[in-house]
Amino acid sequence: MIADLIIIGAGPAGITASVYAARKKMNFLTITKDIGGQAAWSSDVENYPGYQFITGPDLVAKFQEHMDKYGIKLNLNEEVVDLEKKGNVIYIKTTKSSYEAKTVIISAGKKVKELGVPGENEYKNKGVAYCVTCDGPIFAEKNVAVVGGGNSALDASIQMMNIANKVYLINITESFTGDPVMQDKVQNNPKVEILHNTRVESITGERFVKGINVDTRGRKQSLSVEGIFIEIGLMPNSWFARELDKNERGEIKVNCASETNIPGIFAAGDVTSVPEKQIVIAAGDGAKAALGAFRYLARLK
Repeated sequence: MIADLIIIGAGPAGITASVYAARKKMNFLTITKDIGGQAAWSSDVENYPGYQFITGPDLVAKFQEHMDKYGIKLNLNEEVVDLEKKGNVIYIKTTKSSYEAKTVIISAGKKVKELGVPGENEYKNKGVAYCVTCDGPIFAEKNVAVVGGGNSALDASIQMMNIANKVYLINITESFTGDPVMQDKVQNNPKVEILHNTRVESITGERFVKGINVDTRGRKQSLSVEGIFIEIGLMPNSWFARELDKNERGEIKVNCASETNIPGIFAAGDVTSVPEKQIVIAAGDGAKAALGAFRYLARLK
């Protein structure tokens, strides 16, 4: 059976698109690796309308309650590996099955970038981590390093300075690129030692991480840490959409109606070229994409 719509991803964009599709009584399916996407990684969310403060996991739980109200079913732990359109049908292959749809919304979000240094792969899940919200409590009262200089690195440091014994914040550039209010929090905390102009050279350990080797303007040193959080940015999960136009960062190009260069294929959220990556913006894009898919189907009929 050919679905009216298949939504790829269940972060804020995909969840919102699902709710709108359900309200329009569309025959649709949502395929996703997990629920919440990057929103589930956030500790403090203070800029989502209706909540002066809420944690990322709590906000995702609210999203899920909304989906449950409409009986929306998700194909969890399933990733898309190929997508192409032939005629008026879009063919999707996943790690588990194959599907056909008249319209598709790609809201697959982004994935973490890796450092690519010796020891990183060897010590993944053995001290090297990419999600402070998920793994931070494991390193209570221990020395840790956070690598990065943007909001994600600052957020990770803020979380860990309340958990860890000491936090080394390692930034490859001369200054942070994150929000000033977040910079103030880390710069004024005695637990945080900031290392600007510093490059990670390797990660060391035995069975688990024991240290990190860095170079600060030619001055090399080894830091004794048991946890390392890599927070150097994200890459869009767009590789499977080979026929779509993308920008130099691999983000899917969309217009103001969330339309891609291929009719019937929409994209929403952080996987797109929309300049600001925020939960509220992703949610709005998901709504636009679902309404756009509904209008497209009306014209197709």
